[in-house]
Amino acid sequence: MDRAAAPNLPRLARKGVTAVLDAMLPPTCLACERALSAQGALCAGCWGSVHFCEAGEEDVSATDFAFDTFNAALVYDDVAQTLVRGLKFFDRTDLAPHMAAWMERAAGDVLADPRAVVVPVPLHRGRLFRRRFNQSAELARALAKRAGRGFEAETLLRIRATPPQVGLGAGQRRANVRGAFAVPDARSIAIAGRPVVLVDDVFTTGATLDACARALQRGGAVAVHALTFARVA
Repeated sequence: MDRAAAPNLPRLARKGVTAVLDAMLPPTCLACERALSAQGALCAGCWGSVHFCEAGEEDVSATDFAFDTFNAALVYDDVAQTLVRGLKFFDRTDLAPHMAAWMERAAGDVLADPRAVVVPVPLHRGRLFRRRFNQSAELARALAKRAGRGFEAETLLRIRATPPQVGLGAGQRRANVRGAFAVPDARSIAIAGRPVVLVDDVFTTGATLDACARALQRGGAVAVHALTFARVA
């Protein structure tokens, strides 16, 4: 059994498995997988190359976006890219709790409101079936658990399959996702009159988050706070 499988076990069994794994397999850096000499998530080398986004550095609310605020934990450089790709393409769901911890720090006070609910950027059901899980939902679930806030994975839906955004310009990205998201009337009660923390893995141009925020506002959210693990510089 590897460490990635441990979070799926019952709590007591997980503690036992973790203790055995720590004895047999010393903890490794989440990014480069070197053995760690001390407890932590990253080795000294990777930690030294991480660029955390400072408070205020990510203020894009004054630009042409529907969401009220935006924050990101890390700049999308080598370490952040390794973690995002590990979660997204290599089934490293064990990374999500660590990434969510950095996101919680970056969120500031947007999670302080007890009415706040955490909503992930959704995948279309066809892509979700092929990929088996939504990396944004894994981050949002871990973040909601840490913050003690509600997690709504089925409230915001991607109702139209869209081509990948990779390689598209800002205008093309906006057009690609326009009208792709919706909150069904039957599910709007989960967000009506409440602030929403909208979670995604990476902010590139903001087009997807903007389209999601518009759908959430139409569904009754009083505010939408966009939060990502990383932001492209």
